[in-house]
Amino acid sequence: MTKAEVISVIADKTGIDKADVSATVEAFFSVVKNSMAEGENIYVRGFGSFINKKRARKIARNISKNTAIVIDEHFIPSFKPSKVFVDKIKKSEKVR
Repeated sequence: MTKAEVISVIADKTGIDKADVSATVEAFFSVVKNSMAEGENIYVRGFGSFINKKRARKIARNISKNTAIVIDEHFIPSFKPSKVFVDKIKKSEKVR
């Protein structure tokens, strides 16, 4: 499902204009990106958590040059679904 399809479904279910729904969805994504860039995690009860995960410093290999390179510790964005969300997916007949 694409973002445009999500916007269409929300507009159909709520009766709100697609332009307004699109602006709301874009604003939500903007808030998530900006908050996570500032180091804040986002918790949505019943849906899941958008969190920054810390990756430790490690030594990797450049296979083409056969050299070792150091990758410093860094953070990556991650999503952890809530128990309610996971249970709904596990019980879904369409996913199986």
